[in-house]
Amino acid sequence: MAQDPSAPSPIATGLKGLCPRCGKGHLFKGFLSVRPSCEVCGLDFAFADSGDGPAFFVMSIVGIVVVALALWVEFAYEPPIWLHLVMWFALSGILSLLLVRPSKGILIALQYHHKAEEGRIQK
Repeated sequence: MAQDPSAPSPIATGLKGLCPRCGKGHLFKGFLSVRPSCEVCGLDFAFADSGDGPAFFVMSIVGIVVVALALWVEFAYEPPIWLHLVMWFALSGILSLLLVRPSKGILIALQYHHKAEEGRIQK
């Protein structure tokens, strides 16, 4: 199946939070709330269901980064435990907030691009 060469990249549109079909309209109406439809091309976003995918990827990425940095800081500088708690809770929260919206946008754009939908049993 040949892809439309004029179609916008699902990664680029997802990262920017734009419509996966036209690449111009906005995907989100709030921080994580998906609009009912694109204000430019009219694409109905009812298909958009990223589920727990963004949370899983964000938790995995943030967990690996924070644990690796915490171990490095512990072995290199041996800071007190209260400093560990302050630094790593703050970094976990900041990284999670920075990554969750783009990851949700990417998953929705890829869902549209690959025409993913709920499985059905044919009779």
